[in-house]
Amino acid sequence: MINYLEKTGKTEDEAIAAALRELQMERDDVSVEIVERAKSGFLGIGAQPARIRVSWETADPEPAPAAAAAKPAEEKPAPAVKPAEQPAGAETVKTSTPEAPADESADYAAVRGFLTGLLKHMGIEAEINMSEREGGGIAVDLAGPGMGAVIGRRGETLDAIQHLTNYAVNHGSEKHLRVSVDAENYRAKREESLTRLAEKMAEKAIKYKRSMALEPMNSYERHVIHTALQNYEGVTTASTGTEPNRRVVVSYVRSEQPSSRKPQSREWA
Repeated sequence: MINYLEKTGKTEDEAIAAALRELQMERDDVSVEIVERAKSGFLGIGAQPARIRVSWETADPEPAPAAAAAKPAEEKPAPAVKPAEQPAGAETVKTSTPEAPADESADYAAVRGFLTGLLKHMGIEAEINMSEREGGGIAVDLAGPGMGAVIGRRGETLDAIQHLTNYAVNHGSEKHLRVSVDAENYRAKREESLTRLAEKMAEKAIKYKRSMALEPMNSYERHVIHTALQNYEGVTTASTGTEPNRRVVVSYVRSEQPSSRKPQSREWA
């Protein structure tokens, strides 16, 4: 089920921050739509605050259990289907359900249990390795022969798995456990690729003395671009547009005193 919340603020950033505070969520957990941009007006006359709408996904409420039906006088169990009686062409998917270590914590067990069931439902056999995440939380690395299907196009499936895992282990809990999910070290490789792309765009912006717009990216990928260029001399970065078409723009900065200029980067989430 998709939920929505609208907030206003002097700027889009203030409105988004207010919504995240109320929801007690992080920026990666929601999608943001700019409903109305802020207007300063003339001498304060006609000023208009920014209005944004955030959306997030929750599980559909479970239906109330129906009253137990009266048990029939005689109820015979359905005959078991023998392997030889399975329909022609039927295929059994082999999945991996590794046993959890006996001393595994409740948080680790919850993450392992959810991912094991999800991967089994996807028909993917994978080894689930977990470790403590830098900054707190759990880092999960999946390994196996079907990681292409787990990663998906530009990591979209992997991001979805990570989002679902975070929702599942935090649903109904007072604390917020941050879980990152990776497969075959994809995220580190993607960061290296994005860093090279950022530097290439910065060189072009300086060479042609104009702004360079990158392709639409999610908030995580935009953060990688901003970080890669935050100390890059001669350019500044900013995000523009609305989800899902929000992108980073790398702009050339002309400076009369390069040695005293401080590079800047901005993220308008």
